[in-house]
Amino acid sequence: MKLNKKHLSYDRLYQSGFSLVELMVGLVIGLIASLVIMQVFSAFEGQKRSTSGTADAQTNGSIALHHIQRDVQMAGYGLPMPSADADNTSLNCSPFPVFDHDDNPATPDLDVFPLVIDDAGSADGVSDVVTARFSNTAMGAIPVKIVNATNANAATGLAAENNIGCKDNDIVLISQGPLCRMTRVADANGSPDTLQNIALIGSTPVGAPIAIGAKIACMGDWRDYRYEVVDNQLTLDGVPIVSEIVNMQAQYGVSAVANSNQVVNWVNATGAWATPTVADRNRIKALRIVIVARNDLLEKDDVTAPCTTARGVVNNGPCAWDDADFDAAPTIDLSAIEDWQRYRYKTFETIIPLRNMLWSRDVL
Repeated sequence: MKLNKKHLSYDRLYQSGFSLVELMVGLVIGLIASLVIMQVFSAFEGQKRSTSGTADAQTNGSIALHHIQRDVQMAGYGLPMPSADADNTSLNCSPFPVFDHDDNPATPDLDVFPLVIDDAGSADGVSDVVTARFSNTAMGAIPVKIVNATNANAATGLAAENNIGCKDNDIVLISQGPLCRMTRVADANGSPDTLQNIALIGSTPVGAPIAIGAKIACMGDWRDYRYEVVDNQLTLDGVPIVSEIVNMQAQYGVSAVANSNQVVNWVNATGAWATPTVADRNRIKALRIVIVARNDLLEKDDVTAPCTTARGVVNNGPCAWDDADFDAAPTIDLSAIEDWQRYRYKTFETIIPLRNMLWSRDVL
């Protein structure tokens, strides 16, 4: 079979395809398009992480503040209020009665101070510690008179004038004038129709204030709830409950005198307010607190700058609140956090009235 040279030449003349140069140009265009897409994706992903991190900080801060506010509002519940005590002694115990409720010297003893701020030194970037104390008793710790104190540690227990709210293992407050003692019920027996016999634990010292005519009030499961920031987590009694909480600062709201409900000053728990007297303790009517939550995304550049309040408080971090017309806000110092300025923060602040203290205003 013979080839047609004319047709062969014609087919070669009209063959088509990409040359090497065209392929190289196409690859370059594709690479540029891929680079643009990756840049857009990276920017979008960074924006998404920043947005979601800010939302997480908003949620964490709100939850942390809710926990603290709920417990601080309960502070003092279960104390025998002076309004139920004609001698007005139940909140005037001096010195403060303490009780080792868990037989562990390493843990703090219980006392009747409803609210405590431990100022750990905000200038060093350390958060304050807030402890609220209250009871779960439904009776509200109504004080009743002791009518027989001679058998306080006997199996039958001491005798009170009625049977109100006492049960086994309750924490009790016994008061006689300003002298008070906290201890625990070993056994509560009796009936509403008879005198209440209350056997105290064997380690309870005998003698004053345990005496005829003294007051005894069962405070139920009286305990403290300790809020602290540890390793960028808010902890409750040492157990982490909310993450990315980096700082907490608090101040007492105090009245001029104990029988006033008007807060006239906001004070840090330093100096005389680190260990307030009974009279000063009864002037504490509110808590001012700020929680600092963090977006855990480390930015490429600084996004947080130092802030100075109207009162001249310099914060290595955000400002808590406008203190132009009030006492100076507490210092927030986040400089102990590595690259602290490359994180975004959100502050949550509120004022919490101690409502269980306010109810007894007229007799405090």
